[in-house]
Amino acid sequence: MANVSIRNLQIQLGANKVIDALDLEVDAGEFIVLLGPSGCGKSTLLHSIAGLNDAAGGQIRIGGRDMTYADPKDRGIALVFQSYALYPTMNVERNMSFGLRINGTPKAEIERRVARAAEMLQLGPLLKRKPAELSGGQRQRVAIGRAIVRQADVFLFDEPLSNLDAKLRTELRRELKTLHRQLGATMIYVTHDQVEAMTLADRMAVMKGGVIQQFDTPDAIYRAPENLFVATFLGSPGMNLFEGRIDTRGGLRFVTEHMALDVAHYPFRQPPTDGQRVVLGVRPEDVDVAADGHADGFYRAPVALVEAMGAHRVVWHSFHGTQVAAIVQDDRPGGAFALRGGQISLFDATTTQRL
Repeated sequence: MANVSIRNLQIQLGANKVIDALDLEVDAGEFIVLLGPSGCGKSTLLHSIAGLNDAAGGQIRIGGRDMTYADPKDRGIALVFQSYALYPTMNVERNMSFGLRINGTPKAEIERRVARAAEMLQLGPLLKRKPAELSGGQRQRVAIGRAIVRQADVFLFDEPLSNLDAKLRTELRRELKTLHRQLGATMIYVTHDQVEAMTLADRMAVMKGGVIQQFDTPDAIYRAPENLFVATFLGSPGMNLFEGRIDTRGGLRFVTEHMALDVAHYPFRQPPTDGQRVVLGVRPEDVDVAADGHADGFYRAPVALVEAMGAHRVVWHSFHGTQVAAIVQDDRPGGAFALRGGQISLFDATTTQRL
């Protein structure tokens, strides 16, 4: 395993500057996820680490060595693509060992590595089958196994599960996490699926427009998003948002025309000013629901929709033109809601940055 250090990276595709002055530090043995919407630059960044994109500037170091302009074969990486890219005329065993055979690896060593990878990925009974005889999930296991036998310093995954159905994605996600623990390898994984990111990552980098918006543990990012983009990108349903201002007269409150909430205990990074325009965010699981608004801190709002999700329900309230989602575990009818003040986030309305 090896660390990956990216400093001031610049990637330009044609006339389009996709990444500009990007920094990223990945510790040896970490599982890092690059998360973001389509076109945010996450795959471009991954391909740059792999050497498939030329750097216009900056530096990429792998295991302490400068690999900015090294050929992909010299970088000590293994790349797993979204498509399986298996040779249709070769069986599983030969697909997994193809790269080793081309490099002249001794036969006994090839057999040892293939056997170990097959055991990890439960491919033993499938070694003599060809890709056409495999399911989508089995094919992706073979593609991952082909990467494992290379014994690379860094494993790169470019949305490897996106072609699979929901059940298979869940199974392979669990297997990838187990595989990471077994190998202890450095892994960098690209996805637009927040569930994959939250469950797989030791740390994750949320990207937008070629810029890393926040790089931290999944829990830290979910609970304390750095800006409104991160706040709304993570979570299903997304974070509830209320536009208002800070009132410092007689305390410290967030106020709107229809709401007032004490924010005196909020951990402001800088003291707020009276009248400052802000956006308050709260996760749906931090919204309490009641049948009416008589209890202290509850606001009356008619129920617009109830979504049954199996283990819980999402109750949507209509509050003066704002849709407020609450996740509840029982069959309370709703009709009023309250915000848990200790679980809120506040953002500057102009800069969108966390206060």
